[in-house]
Amino acid sequence: MKFSVFQVSRRGGREKNEDRMGYCYTRESGLFVLADGMGGHPDGEVAAQIAIQTVSALFQREAKPALADVPTFLTAALLTAHHQILRYTSDKSLGDSPRTTIVAAVVQDGRARWIHCGDSRLYMVREGQLVTRTRDHSYLELRNASFQGLENINRNVLFTCLGSPSKPVYDISDPVMLEQGDRLLLCSDGLWGSLSDERIADELGRHAVAESVPNLVEEALREAGSSSDNVTVVAMEWETPDQFASTMGISTDDINEDVFASTIQAGLMDGAGFHDDIDDLDDEAIERSIAEINEAIRRSSAARKA
Repeated sequence: MKFSVFQVSRRGGREKNEDRMGYCYTRESGLFVLADGMGGHPDGEVAAQIAIQTVSALFQREAKPALADVPTFLTAALLTAHHQILRYTSDKSLGDSPRTTIVAAVVQDGRARWIHCGDSRLYMVREGQLVTRTRDHSYLELRNASFQGLENINRNVLFTCLGSPSKPVYDISDPVMLEQGDRLLLCSDGLWGSLSDERIADELGRHAVAESVPNLVEEALREAGSSSDNVTVVAMEWETPDQFASTMGISTDDINEDVFASTIQAGLMDGAGFHDDIDDLDDEAIERSIAEINEAIRRSSAARKA
């Protein structure tokens, strides 16, 4: 497995950066994840950190060195992250729960598959053309999809996220076979809120991710000015074995099956660096999530047979 990757996060005009992102990989599988802690609720950066930490920990546990079932992993990881945020809320006796959006992608067997909740996006670009992007779980997207009765609703408000009292709504993609030079870009709304889909796809298609991502982030900050939101991006460029020439590329072919590499650090960032303020991953929450998924699969299979 060979790919190039670049990630960057800027605070913009906000007092603090509530975005979190990172990637990790084994010999046969790669995970890319980004979370945007939501303002208007306490500890948005905590929710985002819990989310990416939980997804990364579950990936390390399950990718041995490949995931047995990618969609099941993505669903379990998202729901477990949600449960971990609720657990943090209960343990800290908070009156309101921290909340976050999330988008995560797995690359394995030459295919990409992703999941998202909220308005953090994934863009896929091939030969300079936008192949697809995720659709936000917001009233704005519902309005754009011609749903009726939304004219007087604040369309920028999300109707789902991780950490809310209700079970999160999420979408999971079909698998997409990757071709040489395909780009996957995960970003917070600080990027796409200032730049059009066409502009993002054009820049991503013109240059390698190590050049296009910083260009896009700086442009988004300029467009938004002093009121800029946090701008965070992690992007991957897929490379086929016979064309692997990037000096910043990652090849997993020579690493052992038990090796796990990650840019996702435990703990939260403060002025002095990272500090530990999150308990270890709750195994009971993982098992509850997996049981919930299995029950949903059972009900779905029973309904089809009926």
